Amino acid sequence: MEKTSFKTVVFITGAFVSHHGWDNWKVYFERKGYRVVLPSWPGKDASASELRNETESKIASVRLKEVIEHYINIVQELPEKPILVGHSLGGLITQILLERGFASAGIAIDSVAPQGVIPTQLSFYKSTWKALGFLTSTRKPYLMSFEDWQYAFTNGMSLDEQRAAYDAFTIPESKLALRDGLTSIAKVDFNKTRGPLLLIAGEVDHTIPPSLNMANYNRYKHNASITDFKLFEGRNHFILGQAGWEEVADYALNWIETVYEAVPEEFENSHS
Repeated sequence: MEKTSFKTVVFITGAFVSHHGWDNWKVYFERKGYRVVLPSWPGKDASASELRNETESKIASVRLKEVIEHYINIVQELPEKPILVGHSLGGLITQILLERGFASAGIAIDSVAPQGVIPTQLSFYKSTWKALGFLTSTRKPYLMSFEDWQYAFTNGMSLDEQRAAYDAFTIPESKLALRDGLTSIAKVDFNKTRGPLLLIAGEVDHTIPPSLNMANYNRYKHNASITDFKLFEGRNHFILGQAGWEEVADYALNWIETVYEAVPEEFENSHS
């Protein structure tokens, strides 16, 4: 079978933010010749302002399994196995779908760690504890306050940049979906043969600190499949929209081109 160039990329959004956070990346990848698919999570196909103003949001009832199945259905409709590029909880979904054989390659940016990789970093818990909402009702979604956004996503940026990003992208989130990230739904077989995987970390990320990214990466040390790691200095959890995001996008694009020749045929065109 002759190898064919895979040129379809699916961006997978994380929690708390609109999928429109990938808009600049979508244009950037399309200009490089890629076909880009940019879906929202279930119940989130609207602008950030519209979702924040909904009086009866269905977001609160969304579960992580539903989100995973949502992306699987999208991927299975594509003509080829895509490259998945996910951020935060979307990075975890990228790892899960890649391990299950639904992608030719994956890039997980500041990825939520799969089950079994235990966070020990204080900043992780400070960033996520309110969102998990263990002492609150799950009937209402969680909307991150601007103060929490400053710490969890946009630390190190100017106040004007932080406010603009918050207004443009912050949306309500399902506490149930976040809690599911602590269960077996978030399990990954670290030893299973799969397509290439790149883990990207931001040096000053409070939500997914670089040491947590590295702990995730280290769990793959016995896997013979390609697994790479890249740390970007000065990058926070808003890495997709932080000034100079093109540097991260360029690295991702170059990595895709570099690993393509190493992708076994069984990971390319047919879906599992």
